[in-house]
Amino acid sequence: MNRQKPTQLNPILVIPARMESQRLPGKPLADIGGVPMIVHVMERAKAANIGPVIIACAESEIAQAVKAAGGTAIMTDPKLPSGTDRVKAAIDIIDPDKNYNCVVNVQGDLPTLDPLAISAAVQILDDVPTCDIATLAVATTDKREMQDPNVVKAIISFETKTRGRALYFTRASAPTGEGQLFHHIGLYAYRRSALDRFCALPPSVLEKRERLEQLRALEAGMRIDVEVIDSAPEGVDTLEDLKRARNIILGRKP
Repeated sequence: MNRQKPTQLNPILVIPARMESQRLPGKPLADIGGVPMIVHVMERAKAANIGPVIIACAESEIAQAVKAAGGTAIMTDPKLPSGTDRVKAAIDIIDPDKNYNCVVNVQGDLPTLDPLAISAAVQILDDVPTCDIATLAVATTDKREMQDPNVVKAIISFETKTRGRALYFTRASAPTGEGQLFHHIGLYAYRRSALDRFCALPPSVLEKRERLEQLRALEAGMRIDVEVIDSAPEGVDTLEDLKRARNIILGRKP
């Protein structure tokens, strides 16, 4: 992945974080080599070197950990319904004049994220003027992943070898037939106007059925483009995921 900083955009990176997690409570402060997970994600976002990084915090404990590591923390209402709403709330606080025209939602549970992947998502918006939201995927032929409803699949109409327009996202194994499927990675680069529009929309029928927020944008006629990258970061949802992330970051054998 060889990406340069986009020239027509002024990005800001926002990492939403909250302590409540059904499967791994207190996840943002989970220890990885003596450093909270949210700080690992923050440092990876900073390494992308495409704009400032802020943490949109639901609780003061997260803000304290971020500030102790030299980061910027913005407190948001813990009752906000989603990470995307938290991102918008934070950016509206820190940038009310809308000087940043691109907002990157970096998930706070991706401590192994490649900084170049963040740049790849932002680059889509620079390359495709009609794209509202950019995201990432990785090709998979793994039968377990294909059948796993926790692995979201992106159905893509390709316009280049590695990039195309998202037609749909689903927890099902789709499309049918022989060939690769595309494992969606939950990182989004929004045009600022698209983020505002998205958060003003009510949850859509398909969004509620699939439990996938991005379907709200597609149902509203917004364009989402997807860049296929070489490998997926290890997301942390369970204790086993956390152990795996620790092994990767600390260089241990599984």
